[in-house]
Amino acid sequence: MDSHEHPAEQTSHAEEGTFSHVVDSPASAAKTTRMMEGGDPATISPPACAPVLVSRLRATLRRLFFFGTVVLVNLLAVLWMADLFYRQGFHNSHYLLLAIFALLNGLLVLGSFHALAGVWDAFFSWRSVRITRLIEKQEGSLTHRYAVVMPVYNEDIVKVCARVEAIYRSIEVTGQLASFDFFILSDTTQLSLWVEEEVAWTNLCRKHNAFGRIFYRRRRINENRKAGNIGDFVKTWGGRYEGMLVLDADSLMEGRDIVTMARIMDASPRLGILQTPPKLIRGSSVFTRLQQFAMRLYGPLFIRGLNFWQLGQGSYWGHNALIRVKPFSEFCELPALPGKEPFGGKILSHDFVEAALMVKAGWEVWLAWDLEGTYEEAPPTLIDHLKRDRRWCQGNLQHLWLVFARGFPFPSRAHLFMGIMAYLGSPVWFLFLLISTWVAWDFRTSNLSQLPYDGYVAEYLGLSGEQQAWYLAGMVLALLFLPKILAYLGTLLHPRRRKQFGNSFSLTVGVLMEALLSALLAPSIMVSHTLMVLGMVLGRSVNWGNQTRETDGTPWLEAIRYHGPAIIIGLAWSALAWYVGESFFLWMSPILAGLVLAAVVSVVTSRTRYGRALQRHKILATPEELTPPEVMRLADGAVAAVDVALTAHAPSREGVIAAVVDPYVNGVHVSLLEPDAENMPEALMEKWLSEGPDALNKQEMAEVMYSSQAMLLMHRSVWSRPFEQMHLQWSRAVESYRTKLEDFSGN
Repeated sequence: MDSHEHPAEQTSHAEEGTFSHVVDSPASAAKTTRMMEGGDPATISPPACAPVLVSRLRATLRRLFFFGTVVLVNLLAVLWMADLFYRQGFHNSHYLLLAIFALLNGLLVLGSFHALAGVWDAFFSWRSVRITRLIEKQEGSLTHRYAVVMPVYNEDIVKVCARVEAIYRSIEVTGQLASFDFFILSDTTQLSLWVEEEVAWTNLCRKHNAFGRIFYRRRRINENRKAGNIGDFVKTWGGRYEGMLVLDADSLMEGRDIVTMARIMDASPRLGILQTPPKLIRGSSVFTRLQQFAMRLYGPLFIRGLNFWQLGQGSYWGHNALIRVKPFSEFCELPALPGKEPFGGKILSHDFVEAALMVKAGWEVWLAWDLEGTYEEAPPTLIDHLKRDRRWCQGNLQHLWLVFARGFPFPSRAHLFMGIMAYLGSPVWFLFLLISTWVAWDFRTSNLSQLPYDGYVAEYLGLSGEQQAWYLAGMVLALLFLPKILAYLGTLLHPRRRKQFGNSFSLTVGVLMEALLSALLAPSIMVSHTLMVLGMVLGRSVNWGNQTRETDGTPWLEAIRYHGPAIIIGLAWSALAWYVGESFFLWMSPILAGLVLAAVVSVVTSRTRYGRALQRHKILATPEELTPPEVMRLADGAVAAVDVALTAHAPSREGVIAAVVDPYVNGVHVSLLEPDAENMPEALMEKWLSEGPDALNKQEMAEVMYSSQAMLLMHRSVWSRPFEQMHLQWSRAVESYRTKLEDFSGN
């Protein structure tokens, strides 16, 4: 190990008066693998003799069958459309339309065939590939030690600690708690939240006697966002653990599934990353209920279909995944992209790249699609969802540099490509609609009639041009809705699963509502994604802020301002479509309605009161809502992080004020600081005392708060100085400790 001690050696019990002491790892720290006992980075590769779950030949045949079928179906659709254009007489734009259609329809076919592959895999379940089969009926203690890490960034720390407590207790029930340590890795920038995090962590550890098992550290310089946060953990402590379970601040996982994942990693020496498919929970608005219903009902087919072809060369989604530390440390260091942000610089969406690097190095990345007890939360409104998408859009489009990087296998390139097209597909769709409108407008204004060409379809199938167009539209609609229909019918015809979603009526209404609202939401999302991509092209980068997890709806003014471009485009496009012709207007009406009503749909779907009304009637219900899993119940009842005796929320002494005034909070804060290496900021201390907290800027206040001696002297000063020599806020904080006589007498 390096000069940093293991956290267990730095921590003693609360009654001994000390707490876990953590220091930042310097940027020049050696890789974890170079610190491990006898570990040579050059030898960190999967054991050649380790058992292989799926042979290379079988994996290749599956991928050839899956992608070959996708290409064949898409090619037939493109030829069908080309023949239709030929019957009409080729317009100059038809070549571009065909190219765009080939891309968009290819993505549609690819998505639909994931669901079809999932159905196939379910029907022939005895041929299904599950990595969990490696440890069926396996019991006993775990072979290695594992870390559960939860990065946080300006979060509600009480709720974060409630999730940590729930996971801790859930693992404790399995009897395997001794094999796990827990880390709250803070990149919080708000100073008062920093103090609240220290207090909440201390209370949590005291309640469960978990000092030496649950650790907290805050980085002083939060470089490279979440990837840097995890990287700092790996460099500092990763050498003591075989693997780390990476969570998000809103993640929940059942202890039994975490233990199962650890057993799989123990049993599979080739395994580098084991990803689980999280389910969305706690949706209160219509929008979040819509998302979690769709993911819960349709998601299993797509997830199973994804596993059908990716097998041991899968992807990593950034959280709710178990990662083997040694190869991650050695091979998954993110490269710096050429140029500056938004397209260059530090990679924002690190997870797909890390998985690709792991696979490139010869390690396996699996999706444990059949593990059920893994959960996360979603943004509460469409606008919050799109704000998060801005970050993901920039991160995913940076992968354009990496799709053709040397050494990546085909599955890794496919994952990167699909991630890129999740956002680049919107401007491509927008361009397709614009060109289609131009063709229709040009035909309308030119007063030309169609030339009576006969294509191959007319010659061999005897279809008219109108029939041929309707067949093509029907195929596109079938590809779009077939996965949903299959998932709906599979649930409706399965009594136990149907009951998990309420009943037949609520399930059917939920499916229809999801289809309608998704159709209305799609055009405004298309415009938003197009503007995001355009902003990147113009050189505008995004900030990586904290995620909004709770709100009581989007205000009308905010919705109109945010969706204003979509509304204006929708109104102008509607007028143009009506001028082109009534039939064209009707053809475009689903998209135009979504644009014109963007603000209305955004506001209505953001309301929690409508979500609660749907919940009462079990509309858009999910199994986790109707029968909450045990880890959710544990999180709902977790209160260990809150203690009136140790709090940074008392009246007149909150946050940074509590860190100075309250003896207990001050003691916790000082015990978590590094020993002072520089002179105390005496001038700043005096300014803070005499002029109050508002007299210092954030950097100046942080300078005082990072000095253990300064914080001790600040605490002594506010209690010993006369009130007239201090700012009023300090005297109020001290006075808040006075207790009225009747509080003791009970009167």
